[in-house]
Amino acid sequence: MNELLTILIDLLSSAAIMVGIISFIGLVVQKESPAKVVSGTIKTIVGFLVFSVGSAAASTALNDFQKLFATGFHLQGVLPLAEAVTALAQQRFGTTVALVMTTGFVWNLLFARFTPMKYIFLTGQHNLYLAALSTIMLKSVGLSNPWIIGIGGIIVGFMSAAMPAIAQPGMRKITGGDDIALGHYVSLGYALSGWLGGKVGNPEDSTEKLKLPGWLSIFKDYVIGVSITMVIFYYIAAFIAGRGAVEKLSGGVSWLVYPLLQGLQFSAALYVIITGVRLLLGEIVNAFVGISEKLIPNAKPALDVPVVFPYAPTATVIGFISSYAAGLLMMFVFGALKMPVIIPVAVPYFFIGATAGVFGNATGGWKGAVVGSFVIGILIAVGPSLVYPVLQSVGLKGTAFPETDFNVLALLIKYIGQLFQMIF
Repeated sequence: MNELLTILIDLLSSAAIMVGIISFIGLVVQKESPAKVVSGTIKTIVGFLVFSVGSAAASTALNDFQKLFATGFHLQGVLPLAEAVTALAQQRFGTTVALVMTTGFVWNLLFARFTPMKYIFLTGQHNLYLAALSTIMLKSVGLSNPWIIGIGGIIVGFMSAAMPAIAQPGMRKITGGDDIALGHYVSLGYALSGWLGGKVGNPEDSTEKLKLPGWLSIFKDYVIGVSITMVIFYYIAAFIAGRGAVEKLSGGVSWLVYPLLQGLQFSAALYVIITGVRLLLGEIVNAFVGISEKLIPNAKPALDVPVVFPYAPTATVIGFISSYAAGLLMMFVFGALKMPVIIPVAVPYFFIGATAGVFGNATGGWKGAVVGSFVIGILIAVGPSLVYPVLQSVGLKGTAFPETDFNVLALLIKYIGQLFQMIF
């Protein structure tokens, strides 16, 4: 009996198994065939395990980079990558994160069914990131796991419905209709970019009337963008730290080759993480979509940011350039102020900056695209810098969330938690 209980506890304490059980339940409720139930459950579990493998590799690369950066610049270097910080959180709080994400799916359906916010958030990886953020922040204010799962699930569910609603006025201008919504937790930033665009420019002066060099499109590829950025920053940190510091970490590999391998290893780790996330969420999201279609009339799908790129391809490139310029500027500002330095990794700056550019262009043409994405580029540097000390306090170092919605939520939880601690 004791052995059986031990087996049960081991199974339920595994985040991968827990997510697989949830996927199993969702598929059974939809009356899927036995073959589909089995394959969907196994793919969910394997996807989570693949994600874990990538998490471990990314953690190693991040730790070495952090050491070189700190030695060379006498500063903290922080990479704003939701995938990386979620990977670290998953290693420490995996089961809790999985349960927050899952209960968040259920709450999203409830909010969409019983409120005017008829949005089903289908960018599953972002809900995984939000579940990680909620877990981290609620841990930091001293809540126990049952409270974290309950409150965190409500937060994820509410934001899944509310954030697409905030971005929807801009989406109507971009797409010319109301059929699809945006499922990406920079909605506050995109709404701000659209508002700024209307103040500084004219939508008739669209970016699509401009011509840009085609080579900039390489940053649309996640692997290429991360690889180039990380190799460059690894070499900068290595040269400043010096040969001796690199050789302490390199394990006999040439100090000139080591930064190249580590930068590419980090990119490979993120690719593994993304592959695992897609495999995991490709199944678990499907387990909920069918249920939502049956229960929620007039629901709109909230999709990932590439859905807006075809409407203004040139604005995506202008948005990336403008936001990245803001990120580089803030890197030097943080260095001068002796604050944690938020390193502008190309990939989040591409996807966030590009989307902000599309929103700014829809209301203010090329001027709106430039100004809107530049301001968002500043925000996605300032936000992580403000929240990073909290991440450090729970043992997560070297990375942070760049998304504006995440950082606003994190600061709200932090200050509300401090207020309750003062009162009680």
